[in-house]
Amino acid sequence: MANPRYWPSLFCKSGVFNIAAPPRRPTPPIKGGPRFNELIISDTVRVIDDKGENLGVMNTGEAIDRAKEVGLDLVEVSPNAQPPVAKYLDVGKFKYEAQKKANAARKTQKVQDVKEIKMRPNIDNHDYMVKMKNVTKFIDNGDKVKVTLRFRGREMSHQQLGMQLLQRVQEDMKETAKVEAYPKLEGRQMLMVLCPK
Repeated sequence: MANPRYWPSLFCKSGVFNIAAPPRRPTPPIKGGPRFNELIISDTVRVIDDKGENLGVMNTGEAIDRAKEVGLDLVEVSPNAQPPVAKYLDVGKFKYEAQKKANAARKTQKVQDVKEIKMRPNIDNHDYMVKMKNVTKFIDNGDKVKVTLRFRGREMSHQQLGMQLLQRVQEDMKETAKVEAYPKLEGRQMLMVLCPK
Protein backbone atom coordinates (compact mmCIF):
# COMPACT_ATOMS: atom_id res chain seq x y z
CA MET A 1 0.00 0.00 0.00
CA ALA A 2 1.34 3.42 -0.93
CA ASN A 3 1.92 6.16 1.57
CA PRO A 4 -1.32 8.26 1.90
CA ARG A 5 0.70 11.44 1.41
CA TYR A 6 1.29 10.47 -2.21
CA TRP A 7 -2.25 9.27 -3.04
CA PRO A 8 -3.20 12.33 -5.13
CA SER A 9 -0.20 11.69 -7.38
CA LEU A 10 -0.86 7.92 -7.71
CA PHE A 11 -3.83 8.21 -10.03
CA CYS A 12 -4.16 9.92 -13.32
CA LYS A 13 -7.43 10.75 -15.08
CA SER A 14 -7.45 7.49 -17.02
CA GLY A 15 -7.44 5.50 -13.76
CA VAL A 16 -4.00 3.96 -14.39
CA PHE A 17 -1.46 4.01 -11.58
CA ASN A 18 1.18 6.68 -11.88
CA ILE A 19 3.64 6.17 -9.01
CA ALA A 20 5.43 9.41 -8.25
CA ALA A 21 8.90 9.45 -6.77
CA PRO A 22 9.11 10.88 -3.25
CA PRO A 23 10.26 14.51 -3.16
CA ARG A 24 14.03 15.00 -3.35
CA ARG A 25 15.70 15.91 -0.07
CA PRO A 26 17.44 19.28 -0.28
CA THR A 27 21.16 19.44 0.37
CA PRO A 28 21.93 20.29 3.99
CA PRO A 29 22.43 24.00 4.63
CA ILE A 30 25.97 25.25 5.07
CA LYS A 31 26.63 26.38 8.61
CA GLY A 32 28.96 29.27 7.87
CA GLY A 33 31.99 29.08 5.68
CA PRO A 34 32.53 28.16 2.04
CA ARG A 35 30.90 25.35 0.08
CA PHE A 36 33.06 22.28 -0.44
CA ASN A 37 33.00 18.93 -2.26
CA GLU A 38 29.38 17.80 -2.99
CA LEU A 39 27.94 21.09 -1.65
CA ILE A 40 29.35 23.02 -4.63
CA ILE A 41 26.38 23.96 -6.83
CA SER A 42 28.13 24.83 -10.09
CA ASP A 43 28.70 22.17 -12.78
CA THR A 44 32.15 23.50 -13.69
CA VAL A 45 34.81 25.20 -11.58
CA ARG A 46 38.19 26.82 -12.18
CA VAL A 47 40.58 24.67 -10.14
CA ILE A 48 43.71 25.72 -8.27
CA ASP A 49 45.75 22.88 -6.79
CA ASP A 50 47.41 22.75 -3.36
CA LYS A 51 50.65 24.25 -4.73
CA GLY A 52 48.81 27.31 -6.13
CA GLU A 53 48.93 26.30 -9.80
CA ASN A 54 45.91 26.96 -12.02
CA LEU A 55 44.66 23.66 -13.49
CA GLY A 56 41.98 25.36 -15.61
CA VAL A 57 38.21 24.84 -15.85
CA MET A 58 37.01 21.34 -14.94
CA ASN A 59 33.85 19.41 -14.32
CA THR A 60 33.06 19.63 -10.59
CA GLY A 61 32.82 15.85 -10.12
CA GLU A 62 36.20 15.30 -11.76
CA ALA A 63 37.77 18.09 -9.65
CA ILE A 64 36.39 16.51 -6.45
CA ASP A 65 37.85 13.11 -7.43
CA ARG A 66 41.26 14.65 -8.12
CA ALA A 67 41.19 16.48 -4.77
CA LYS A 68 40.39 13.22 -2.95
CA GLU A 69 43.32 11.50 -4.71
CA VAL A 70 45.61 14.12 -3.17
CA GLY A 71 43.87 13.67 0.21
CA LEU A 72 42.26 17.13 0.31
CA ASP A 73 38.84 18.70 -0.26
CA LEU A 74 37.67 20.90 -3.12
CA VAL A 75 36.75 24.23 -1.49
CA GLU A 76 34.92 27.04 -3.31
CA VAL A 77 37.03 30.13 -2.56
CA SER A 78 35.40 32.59 -4.99
CA PRO A 79 31.76 31.60 -5.58
CA ASN A 80 30.79 34.78 -7.48
CA ALA A 81 33.35 34.36 -10.28
CA GLN A 82 32.35 32.86 -13.65
CA PRO A 83 32.99 29.91 -13.34
CA PRO A 84 33.50 29.74 -9.54
CA VAL A 85 37.08 29.31 -8.34
CA ALA A 86 37.76 26.24 -6.20
CA LYS A 87 40.96 25.19 -4.48
CA TYR A 88 42.39 21.94 -3.07
CA LEU A 89 42.40 22.54 0.70
CA ASP A 90 41.77 20.84 4.03
CA VAL A 91 38.32 22.23 4.98
CA GLY A 92 38.76 21.92 8.74
CA LYS A 93 42.11 23.69 8.66
CA PHE A 94 40.74 26.38 6.30
CA LYS A 95 37.78 27.14 8.63
CA TYR A 96 40.07 27.16 11.68
CA GLU A 97 42.46 29.66 10.04
CA ALA A 98 39.55 31.92 8.98
CA GLN A 99 38.15 31.88 12.53
CA LYS A 100 41.57 32.72 13.97
CA LYS A 101 41.90 35.71 11.60
CA ALA A 102 38.41 36.96 12.56
CA ASN A 103 39.21 36.67 16.29
CA ALA A 104 42.51 38.54 15.86
CA ALA A 105 40.74 41.32 13.95
CA ARG A 106 38.09 41.56 16.68
CA LYS A 107 40.78 41.89 19.39
CA THR A 108 42.56 44.78 17.66
CA GLN A 109 39.30 46.59 16.93
CA LYS A 110 38.62 49.54 19.26
CA VAL A 111 35.01 49.91 20.31
CA GLN A 112 34.05 53.53 20.83
CA ASP A 113 31.83 54.01 23.89
CA VAL A 114 29.61 56.98 24.65
CA LYS A 115 30.26 58.33 28.14
CA GLU A 116 27.85 60.76 29.77
CA ILE A 117 28.66 63.78 31.94
CA LYS A 118 25.73 65.43 33.75
CA MET A 119 25.80 69.06 34.77
CA ARG A 120 23.43 71.73 36.09
CA PRO A 121 23.21 75.28 34.66
CA ASN A 122 24.34 76.88 37.96
CA ILE A 123 27.33 74.54 38.48
CA ASP A 124 30.11 75.79 40.75
CA ASN A 125 33.53 76.49 39.21
CA HIS A 126 35.31 73.70 41.16
CA ASP A 127 32.65 71.13 40.20
CA TYR A 128 32.95 72.26 36.60
CA MET A 129 36.73 71.65 36.65
CA VAL A 130 36.21 68.10 38.05
CA LYS A 131 33.68 67.34 35.30
CA MET A 132 36.04 68.72 32.65
CA LYS A 133 38.88 66.52 33.96
CA ASN A 134 36.61 63.50 33.36
CA VAL A 135 35.63 64.73 29.90
CA THR A 136 39.34 65.09 29.02
CA LYS A 137 40.07 61.58 30.32
CA PHE A 138 37.24 60.05 28.27
CA ILE A 139 38.26 61.91 25.09
CA ASP A 140 41.91 60.82 25.55
CA ASN A 141 40.72 57.19 25.79
CA GLY A 142 39.03 57.61 22.40
CA ASP A 143 35.44 57.63 23.67
CA LYS A 144 32.62 59.99 22.76
CA VAL A 145 31.22 62.19 25.52
CA LYS A 146 27.58 63.24 25.84
CA VAL A 147 27.28 66.35 27.99
CA THR A 148 23.80 66.54 29.52
CA LEU A 149 22.59 69.73 31.14
CA ARG A 150 19.47 69.28 33.29
CA PHE A 151 17.05 72.11 34.09
CA ARG A 152 14.84 72.02 37.19
CA GLY A 153 11.82 74.16 37.96
CA ARG A 154 12.33 77.83 37.12
CA GLU A 155 15.73 77.14 35.56
CA MET A 156 13.81 76.43 32.32
CA SER A 157 13.23 80.18 31.95
CA HIS A 158 17.03 80.74 31.88
CA GLN A 159 18.05 78.45 29.03
CA GLN A 160 20.65 80.98 27.85
CA LEU A 161 22.73 80.05 30.96
CA GLY A 162 22.75 76.41 29.84
CA MET A 163 23.76 77.39 26.31
CA GLN A 164 26.61 79.54 27.68
CA LEU A 165 27.83 76.64 29.83
CA LEU A 166 27.86 74.22 26.86
CA GLN A 167 29.69 76.81 24.74
CA ARG A 168 32.27 77.08 27.54
CA VAL A 169 32.71 73.28 27.48
CA GLN A 170 33.11 73.40 23.71
CA GLU A 171 35.70 76.21 23.98
CA ASP A 172 37.69 74.39 26.71
CA MET A 173 37.80 71.15 24.66
CA LYS A 174 38.52 72.64 21.21
CA GLU A 175 42.15 71.41 21.24
CA THR A 176 41.36 67.69 21.71
CA ALA A 177 37.69 67.24 20.73
CA LYS A 178 35.24 68.34 18.09
CA VAL A 179 31.49 68.74 18.42
CA GLU A 180 29.60 65.88 16.82
CA ALA A 181 26.10 67.02 17.88
CA TYR A 182 25.61 70.69 18.65
CA PRO A 183 23.63 71.71 21.77
CA LYS A 184 19.89 71.10 21.48
CA LEU A 185 17.03 71.15 23.94
CA GLU A 186 15.15 67.89 24.56
CA GLY A 187 12.41 68.34 27.13
CA ARG A 188 14.03 69.58 30.35
CA GLN A 189 17.61 68.82 29.29
CA MET A 190 20.11 70.22 26.83
CA LEU A 191 22.49 67.79 25.10
CA MET A 192 25.79 68.06 23.26
CA VAL A 193 28.06 65.27 21.98
CA LEU A 194 31.85 65.58 21.71
CA CYS A 195 34.15 63.14 19.96
CA PRO A 196 37.96 62.90 19.69
CA LYS A 197 39.67 64.74 16.83
